[in-house]
Amino acid sequence: MSIANVAEHEGRELAVDLSGQLRSMRAAHERDGVANLALRRDRLGRIAAMVRQNQDAIVAAIDADFGGRSREETLLAEIFTSLSSVRHARGHLAKWMRPRRRAMDLAFMPARARLLPQPLGVVGIISPWNYPLLLALSPLVGALAAGNRAMVKPSEFTPRTSKLLAEMIGEKFSADEVVVVQGGVEAGAAFAALPFDHLLYTGSTNVGRKVMAAAATNLTPVTLELGGKSPAIIAPDAALDAAVTSIVRGKLFNAGQTCVAPDYVLLPEGQVDGFVEKALAAAANFYPDLPDNPDYSSIVNQAQFDRLRAMVVEAEAQGARVMPAAEAAGRKLPLTLLLDTTAGMAVRREEIFGPLLPIVPYDDLAQAIDLVNGGDRPLALYVYGRDRSMTDRVLDETVSGGAVVNDCLIHGGVENLPFGGVGASGMGQYHGQDGFDTFTKLKPVLYQSRLNAMWILNPPYGGMAKGLIKLLLKR
Repeated sequence: MSIANVAEHEGRELAVDLSGQLRSMRAAHERDGVANLALRRDRLGRIAAMVRQNQDAIVAAIDADFGGRSREETLLAEIFTSLSSVRHARGHLAKWMRPRRRAMDLAFMPARARLLPQPLGVVGIISPWNYPLLLALSPLVGALAAGNRAMVKPSEFTPRTSKLLAEMIGEKFSADEVVVVQGGVEAGAAFAALPFDHLLYTGSTNVGRKVMAAAATNLTPVTLELGGKSPAIIAPDAALDAAVTSIVRGKLFNAGQTCVAPDYVLLPEGQVDGFVEKALAAAANFYPDLPDNPDYSSIVNQAQFDRLRAMVVEAEAQGARVMPAAEAAGRKLPLTLLLDTTAGMAVRREEIFGPLLPIVPYDDLAQAIDLVNGGDRPLALYVYGRDRSMTDRVLDETVSGGAVVNDCLIHGGVENLPFGGVGASGMGQYHGQDGFDTFTKLKPVLYQSRLNAMWILNPPYGGMAKGLIKLLLKR
């Protein structure tokens, strides 16, 4: 048997195994009925206990997968945020589960209407490597809060974390509640092709298209959390020192390997030199003594590192000025500012996902807005300025998945704000109640009153029916 035939055979076997797992979970969901409040809270509590009990192991696994990941960044971005999502869901779950009243039009009274929140069944979650714990657990919290069971496919690029996640889930949940599916590209393709009741994917736009195409075969509804070129716009009146500090801090968190990291900076022409000087100084101040500084994370693997270096080489060859804050060593790549870039360069066309930061000057705010609107709609947009009318103008005249005024990145950790993209940066949203609703069928139900006038509209249509229809049409 050829290598290609072996891979095809293994792919078919994997698909059969995953299909059997899904059928088993769906059968358990139907057998056990709708999970009540106590069971849902218990499942969420198991997630929290799992994270707390394995905190050091999680930090160590992610550090090993990255070849150097800041402990504090993991504690903040993975442990704290995962526990926050559990705490928020458990605290609000009783309210989210209640039927929701809907107003009834006068023409249909005295009938009443409600939305009944019901679990969908079995949810699929495909999570990425950049935040391998959080981006697996955050949607899982929403799925379990909504009363579903779930299958999770973590990234093969962080194998130690994926293995640990499978072990932790296996200790806290039965195989018909939550399972973790490990594997590479073949496993991911087979996973995406399963007829889930909902599928959430977090990752690149290109792979997102493939996931959506696979899900379409089964008419599986999808939530796609993708990337994009997230701009940081500095208005003419912005406090430059504060803006630089915020942008550099956000850009270098996890070495720029964050889907909502600022991807390029738009600022007035006359402020470019000041921004460059302050940004390089801030980077050196935040992360001195590279590569030995443990607070600064490595690029996850050599392929990603080489991709970023290729962007820099191409830009420099085409006339861009490259200004690194320090020397690269190992896979620790410092903040690297790029000036005089053009729209055709990869660093301007593609999502960077690393500590490279093009600086793009503008003549007036209208030009900056046009530059943003000339590309795909970004996952996040950041605007810095003191004039409320100016920042509101940017918000009003651009479309993005989310936005922050006078800071960056932090909106992704706010459970009361929905998180999601628009256009090429994704579709759908989750976090908090929005996550609960994403994984829920809000079933509309009309309750007809015994005392109703529908009998008037029974055929054959007599004078009363015709009079009532005429009256309705006048409203």
